[in-house]
Amino acid sequence: MPGDRTFVIAGAGLAGAKAAETLRGEGFTGRITLVGTEPEIPYERPPLSKGLLLGSTERADAYVHDAAWYAANDVDLRTATTVNAIDAEKRRVRLSDGDDLGYDKLLLATGASPRTLGVPGAGLENVISLRTLADSDRIAAAVHGGTRLVVVGSGWIGLEVAAAARLRGATVTVVTPAALPLRGVLGDRLAKVFAALHREHGVDFRFGARIHELRGGPEVAQVVLADDTTINADVVLVAVGVTPNTALADQARLPVDNGVLVDRQLRTADPDIYAAGDVATVDHPLLRARLRVEHWDTALHAGPVAARAMLGQDAQWDRLPYFFTDQYDLGMEYAGWVPPGAEAEVVIRGDEQGREFIAFWTVDGRVAAGMNVNVWDVTEQIQELVRAGLAGSTVDPARLADPEVALPSLLP
Repeated sequence: MPGDRTFVIAGAGLAGAKAAETLRGEGFTGRITLVGTEPEIPYERPPLSKGLLLGSTERADAYVHDAAWYAANDVDLRTATTVNAIDAEKRRVRLSDGDDLGYDKLLLATGASPRTLGVPGAGLENVISLRTLADSDRIAAAVHGGTRLVVVGSGWIGLEVAAAARLRGATVTVVTPAALPLRGVLGDRLAKVFAALHREHGVDFRFGARIHELRGGPEVAQVVLADDTTINADVVLVAVGVTPNTALADQARLPVDNGVLVDRQLRTADPDIYAAGDVATVDHPLLRARLRVEHWDTALHAGPVAARAMLGQDAQWDRLPYFFTDQYDLGMEYAGWVPPGAEAEVVIRGDEQGREFIAFWTVDGRVAAGMNVNVWDVTEQIQELVRAGLAGSTVDPARLADPEVALPSLLP
């Protein structure tokens, strides 16, 4: 009977919490156990590098649900607990608290972990990565007026923290082996927009630079680059990407390749085990590629897709990759995907210098991705253009660049 079934969710982040919410919303009356390693109830991560550091977001606003929701919806939430092992043959999991649970369906929503620096001194105090609420608290407590912050890495998290730190009055240096921030995602032309933005706010970039060692004791005091340049530091943020937490999948002998391999229904090679969020590499039906996307939007929507698929519904993951950022007075949304190695043309609509524009990436005349910068209420239209491009529709670049041409008129 459906009411006798047990669903276990390994990972109490956004994907796991939304999966539990969806199961109840879809009428599932069986047992739901939601297991999370952190002591916190499930929360969303975007505020960690944005509103919480700036003081514009209340801590309670980061939580997916309030604490009472889990009991009210008969969700057995186990915080400060980890799923240590899976016995797929017997359909059981072993928890770090010694409990042993049977399951009918299991969802892996174990997320990812920050990469570390493999250099001497990486273990000094005030060398911080940003992944958890506790990390955000540490940064907020350590970074203030007069703090010398060194950010290692020039991706989204590093730049968001750099912006928040400058607004808090800190001195910020960004160290990166890249020639420009975000170059791998945006390309040279648009990466220069973000480089200029941060320079205008006083950020010192060290491009083409690598860390040799960190010095100090017990707290970090200096960052030494490979060319022997020394940068004084009170805090070092390591923002060099994340690694998917696939240990459980590895132990259960599920196929893994830069994440747990799942089909369009987020199902692994084991029909009773699913994966969603940062840990999942999805066989995307629209993009015709395997893709792992680490952004908030994926966790928000993949948990519900996995939940419905676990219930036997015809649910599939076909959302386009989407993410957003807020840095100083620049707000941006990005939707779509440019295949690695594709020769993409950049088409700008609007005022690039004034940072109020839409950028499109076209491949063979088709829109592959779009980014709106300080231009709002166009994300759905951009996504429609991307979907049309995936279906084979091409666009006239001159019309695409013309602000007088309504975006919907470019659709087939």
